[in-house]
Order: sequence, then C-alpha cells, then structure tokens
Amino acid sequence: MQIATWNVNSLSVRLPQVLEWLAANPEVVALGLQELKLVDEKFPHEEFNAQGFQAVSFGQKTYNGVAILSRLPMRDVVRNIPGHGDEQARVIAATLEAPGGPLRLVNAYFVNGQAPGSDKFDYKMQWLQALQDWLRAELREHPRLALVGDFNVAPEDRDSFDPVGLAGTIHHTEEERAHFRALLELGLTDTFRLFEQPDKTFSWWDYRMLGFQKNRGLRIDHILVSDALRGQVTACHIDRAPRKNKQPSDHTPVVATLAL
Repeated sequence: MQIATWNVNSLSVRLPQVLEWLAANPEVVALGLQELKLVDEKFPHEEFNAQGFQAVSFGQKTYNGVAILSRLPMRDVVRNIPGHGDEQARVIAATLEAPGGPLRLVNAYFVNGQAPGSDKFDYKMQWLQALQDWLRAELREHPRLALVGDFNVAPEDRDSFDPVGLAGTIHHTEEERAHFRALLELGLTDTFRLFEQPDKTFSWWDYRMLGFQKNRGLRIDHILVSDALRGQVTACHIDRAPRKNKQPSDHTPVVATLAL
C-alpha cells in the first residue's frame, strides 16, 4: 500500500488533476492534501467517494486547509494541534484501520514563515514547538504513526537547488532545520532518505523564472514514519508528472510504499 502527500494549492482548481492522479495510482490508499483554500461545506466528498475514498477535511476560506483521503476506515479525527490556539487550518489527524493494526496519519501544512526575524517567522517557531510537543504524546499513544505534509523546510543543503545562495533564507535557516531534526529525534524517519535518490530531486518549484523547467526547486514536502513503521517502508519517490500538467500546483506528490 502507498500513502502520499500533495500540496494542491487550491483544491477547487486542482480537483480534476487529483482525481486523475488517484485513478492512475490505485495502490495509494491514503492521501494528505494541503492548501485546500476552501471551506468544509464546499469540500468535494462525492467526487472522492466515487473513486472509493472517504474524506475528512479541515477547511478555511481562501487560505490553508488540510484533508485526508482514505480507502481505509478512519476514526478519532483531530483538527489542529490540541491546546494550541490557532485560527489557521493547518493540521488534521485520523486513525486508519490498516493491515497489521491501526495507523495514525497526521497531515500538516506547516507555517511558511515568510522571512527570518519577522512576526510570521516567530509564529512558525511557536507552531513547530507546539507540533513537536503534541507529536511526542501522539507517538506514545500511537506507535504506528506517519506525519505527512508540506513542511516548508528544506532539511539539508542537498534539498535545495542553491544551498549557498539561499543559506539563511526562509526554508533554509538553522532554526527551521533544528525543528526538523527534533521531529526525527522523537523517533520519526524521513522515508525519502531511506533509499538512494537522484541528485537534485525536489517537490516544489516556483512558478516564476521557469523554476520547474530549470529544476530550481526545493524538497519541502515529506513523509516521516515512526520506528514501528520504518522497517515496512519499501520505497519512497517524488512524482514529478503532475507538475507538468496545465495549471499545475507548484508542488508535486510524494509517495511512500509500505509492506503492511
């Protein structure tokens, strides 16, 4: 089975592309979507149901918004980080009735942060700490856990097309990378780095300046799994094909394969 993550940058615009991608990838049993940019009342449940997926969403008008699509039964849905007052719809979690036992799937649209030293960067730091504290408790309760989403962090220099020129800028700061490492220290593993990968493999490219065509990208979309799942991950790849669509998202799906 496969689990995937995709920042669609407006589900209203990208719905046909998501449906087409799911039809072409029948092994995907769960997909985390970010940046829905629509309210829950407008979420297209019927379209996903027609393809065998149930969905839970946490939407917001114009900005943010996250959802989980699953072919497996879901329960115990949580929206946003408990105890962390936040008006932005950034986190949704659900327990999937997966082969071998329950699998806790946490889907998050991490704060962008805009620029180091800004109020939005301070908000990002606070949000990342709150996420880390909550996940520590989630991992105790749910040993089989996967954290997916748009992290808005390039964890290492090799995850950036220009690590020297962009050093210290947003997505590349030591503060952001330290929080990413703190997630790993909780007992999570970056599935993409479990395997040999081609150099300069990215998941996001700017719409401007022929970013995709010149491969001026970043790897900021990730799938992390707990120690209980790590040994069952058999592959992880970034699917560049949707970025070639007409009117694509600036992100493309990341897919992890698990032998469950």
